[in-house]
Amino acid sequence: MQNIENMPKPEILLVADAAAREKGIDKEDVFEAMEVAIQKAGRSRYGADHDIRASIDRKTGAITLSRYREVVADDAEIENESTQLRLGDAKKIQPGVKVGEFIVDVLPPVNFGRTAAQTAKQIIVQRVRDAERNRQFEEYKEKIGTIVNGTVKRAEFNNVIVDIGKTEAVLRRDEIIPREKFKSGDRIRAYVLDVRREARGPQIFLSRTCPEFMAKLFTSEVPEIYDGIVQIMGVARDPGSKAKIAVKANDMTVDPVGACVGLRGIRVQAVVTELQGEKIDIVPYSEDKAQYLVAALAPAEVTKVVMDEETGRMEAVVPEEQFSIAIGRRGQNVKLASQLLGADIDVLTEAQEQERRATENKVRLERFMNALDVDDMIAHRLIAEGFTTVDEIAFVDLQELAEIEGFDEDIATELKNRAKEFVEKRNKAFAKKSKDLGISDDLKSVEGLDQDMLIKLAENNVKTLDDLADLASDELIEILGENALSETEANRVIMAAREHWFEGEEK
Repeated sequence: MQNIENMPKPEILLVADAAAREKGIDKEDVFEAMEVAIQKAGRSRYGADHDIRASIDRKTGAITLSRYREVVADDAEIENESTQLRLGDAKKIQPGVKVGEFIVDVLPPVNFGRTAAQTAKQIIVQRVRDAERNRQFEEYKEKIGTIVNGTVKRAEFNNVIVDIGKTEAVLRRDEIIPREKFKSGDRIRAYVLDVRREARGPQIFLSRTCPEFMAKLFTSEVPEIYDGIVQIMGVARDPGSKAKIAVKANDMTVDPVGACVGLRGIRVQAVVTELQGEKIDIVPYSEDKAQYLVAALAPAEVTKVVMDEETGRMEAVVPEEQFSIAIGRRGQNVKLASQLLGADIDVLTEAQEQERRATENKVRLERFMNALDVDDMIAHRLIAEGFTTVDEIAFVDLQELAEIEGFDEDIATELKNRAKEFVEKRNKAFAKKSKDLGISDDLKSVEGLDQDMLIKLAENNVKTLDDLADLASDELIEILGENALSETEANRVIMAAREHWFEGEEK
């Protein structure tokens, strides 16, 4: 690199133009880099303690080197005599100057030596590199959520380094479809998952396993999706094995599933080929959750759907011969359907459902008969009307209870009073026992656990939120009894108990 100060004036402008054009960056960034280099060389000549500043005239290329000294009050303590000047002394140089302003001394030209020129070159190269990295970061940040094409360069620690044009990207091992192998020179398509700013330049992370990759592939293969006529409502994947995608048409005359399949399956097959043979079920989306579940569990035939609005749990009842199809290999089919609906799904055979209902009704029957001191006929009538707990009877509207067939207002009033009396006694007994056992308040607040369950847990030394969080689902079921909670409900309770473990990380 030529000595910057000794260049003919227009030549420094030519250097700035060439550097900006070669690296594809703003010429102003090059000028700023040159000014920093000149400042650094000036400080090495006049002393590092001085506030030396350089400026390059953007039109003529003229270089100005100046020393800046801040004006401080006469009674102020001078921290650095090279960069500060008391007001009285400053006024001798520049009358009318005020505290906080600067005395600027233009310095004579410095004959930059070879070392200084080399330093300037290094700074310019570094600043140009930084500017180039910033440009790349901004460029690829905008590509998050899109598919890019690239060429495999090499493998590092089981990750694949991909050349995507102006820079490299990383396809991590866990973002590669299982059994997928790449060698140097292979062409590859991947989804831009994240772009991070790091010291060595922007780090671009790709994925071929995320659901969004499959959604983007369908968008590129199906014109109706690209045009917004067909909308993707959800994607669930077991990468390399099976996937489900839910679609709906915004135009009633268009078949969304047929549009995605294409003539003789050509559109879906293009996606399957890109995903290494991953089997894809295309599911018609429905606002009706039950209907959506039936479609999501295909090819299994569902005879009945039961939904719990409070917990979001869903049950699908299937014929005995359809059970293994509904569950799928290693639970794959029901797992993907669950991801698609964003709900926990339990699959039961018709026989299992009948047996469970019978067990639940038996437990409720005994509970109502004992708590309300009624015969089995009245208890059966309450169960038939959908009552599941004594609390519901205690706080239900009296008129609703009186309208049950065979009941009148007197019977309804008596049942409601008995239910209230039972609940009050039970709550008092629970308050005393929970205090004696040392049950913590945060454990009592966990949804899905009633008072009887909390007592059982405490009797087994599970008295705090952390005690519950440490349990596995099978341990919880064993403590509470086989019919108290399903495995799905037990998992939900335990995960609710663990939420406070992750609150600090989320913040």
